[in-house]
Amino acid sequence: MFKGFKQFLMRGNVLDLAVAVVLGAAFTKIVTGLLDGFINPLVAAIFGKPDLTNVGRFTVHQAQFSFGLIIDAVFNFVIIAATIYFLVVVPVNRLAALRRHRHDPEAAPEVPPAEDILLLRDIRDLLAEAREQRDGRAGEQRPDGAGDQSRGRDLPPTPPGQPTVSR
Repeated sequence: MFKGFKQFLMRGNVLDLAVAVVLGAAFTKIVTGLLDGFINPLVAAIFGKPDLTNVGRFTVHQAQFSFGLIIDAVFNFVIIAATIYFLVVVPVNRLAALRRHRHDPEAAPEVPPAEDILLLRDIRDLLAEAREQRDGRAGEQRPDGAGDQSRGRDLPPTPPGQPTVSR
């Protein structure tokens, strides 16, 4: 019975949730400081009241209505969401993207070849096709599509910087 409970507690999602609750509680102090130290004084300067709860307050048959409470709750939610997004989500996403690109070089966007490279490839393919037709070997293709791969196998590799020998 205790073994199953221990496995439940040691699962990744339970530990992640516990960490999220602790960080959320600590982050609440940051947001509260932002609201009390900057946002609420700004609201007081604009509306002439310390917060939005007293804005739009009226009474009908001894029932008190306050649009300010709703506006204050929505405003605080937007401020908290923006703070979390810009101070937590954006930096974490940027770090994750950097880490992904650093560990996976294929994750980087592939740059298309330049136009001159494409033209050189076309010339190579046309020359290989003409050579095949001249030698009567039309239709045989290399795996890369540039002609017959068997030609030149008996020749040693050409050192860099020297012209190639063709038969």
